[in-house]
Amino acid sequence: MAEYINHTVELITLWGQFQQQNPEASLADFFRFQAAAAIKAERIPTANGKLQADINGRLIILLRRIGKFHINYSNKALEGTELDQIEEFGILVTIYNLGNPIKSEAIYNNIIELSSGTNMLIRMKKRGLVAEYDDPEDKRVKRLKVTKKGEKVLIKAKDQVLKVANMMVQDLSDEDKQLCMQLLSPIDKRFSGLYQKQKNKSFDEIYKENSLTL
Repeated sequence: MAEYINHTVELITLWGQFQQQNPEASLADFFRFQAAAAIKAERIPTANGKLQADINGRLIILLRRIGKFHINYSNKALEGTELDQIEEFGILVTIYNLGNPIKSEAIYNNIIELSSGTNMLIRMKKRGLVAEYDDPEDKRVKRLKVTKKGEKVLIKAKDQVLKVANMMVQDLSDEDKQLCMQLLSPIDKRFSGLYQKQKNKSFDEIYKENSLTL
């Protein structure tokens, strides 16, 4: 009986810790998380002279590969929409959603270098998708807006981009997708607040600031 009580207390404690870190998660999310945690994350040794990644590296490699698949399929899906690449779609969506942002806002929100983003906006302006105008309160500031043509292109491109997203994650249930977002969102939130501040620092400085354990 005492052993049963101990396991119950342990289960309640684990649930409390999980709920604190993932306040919108369900019991089903919790059980999936515990099932994944039960798989021991062992470090893979070097075999036959080949380099093997640890669990951190394997996760990042997986995310990077999925990201590359998404970019390549998205660029192909955007053919014929007057957008050349998925980054242009991201900038167009950002300008539309933010409601006339300044250039740096539109660029940095998409994690693009300022020079690359500026060149991208120049090309999009030449195609009549985006317009630039003086801020009515500060003439030194330039703001962006999506043109009527840009809105039509955005609507057409959105359908293609959503098709790609659906195709990419069709093997996962909606519950699994929600859990993935809950687990990965803290990483996005952490680096979204740091990335621009650390652009001019060395990697050693960045590593010290970002690493929980050294």
